[in-house]
Amino acid sequence: MQIQIAVAKVGKYATRESGDSLEMVERPMGGVSLVLVDGQRSGRSAKAISNLVAGKVIALLAQGVRDGGAARAAHDYLYMHKKGKVSATLNIISVDLETKSLVLSRNTHCPTILQYGPDYQSILDEATPALGTRRRVKPTINEIPITLGLTAVVFTDGILSAGQRSGTPLNPAEMINNLYSACAQEDEFAQAIADQLLAEALRLDDNRPTDDVSVLVVSVVDRKSKDVRRMSVTVPVPPLLRP
Repeated sequence: MQIQIAVAKVGKYATRESGDSLEMVERPMGGVSLVLVDGQRSGRSAKAISNLVAGKVIALLAQGVRDGGAARAAHDYLYMHKKGKVSATLNIISVDLETKSLVLSRNTHCPTILQYGPDYQSILDEATPALGTRRRVKPTINEIPITLGLTAVVFTDGILSAGQRSGTPLNPAEMINNLYSACAQEDEFAQAIADQLLAEALRLDDNRPTDDVSVLVVSVVDRKSKDVRRMSVTVPVPPLLRP
């Protein structure tokens, strides 16, 4: 059995910098945590906000602070730092090997899709206040046992806005359900789902996304796995200026 983690993200059209930030940290008691933050608006100012929040959460998780406590502390820090005038949405997915569970913490209006197989899906769609604008904010937390076939998909609101301009909005739950079977034979199952969900969002926006788009997928798959951890990152580089 193997846990695959995959990310696919792109910035808003004609905006040089994405306002979404994603960070990963190893948990002191075993496992990893993924932190996805969407800063208010887009561009450089949004990136500064999302980096601020993600950095705070990652630092606390690395020290052994529980996910809910890290989310609350990040909210308090953002609220104090920006005086309640700036918001950010937050998702934390923790692969907790101590409890053998996925811990899903949400401060966002975007749903989390849980796919347990080709025929069963659960949607966590309770709207939870974003960080930063209210005095007291706490996350919604769900703990799911790690089981073979479980796939969790979280995304920022660029997925929800995809296609709305043309009147053909993307239905992420339906597409993930279809992708689960279509990508079943892929060695990089989680990456295939992330890539194809992002590709469909871009297609519906004519490759001119109206918002930053990020997709994070965590899958428990039946793959041969030795005691080796691997991570691969691909980052596009803009055309370099000639000297």
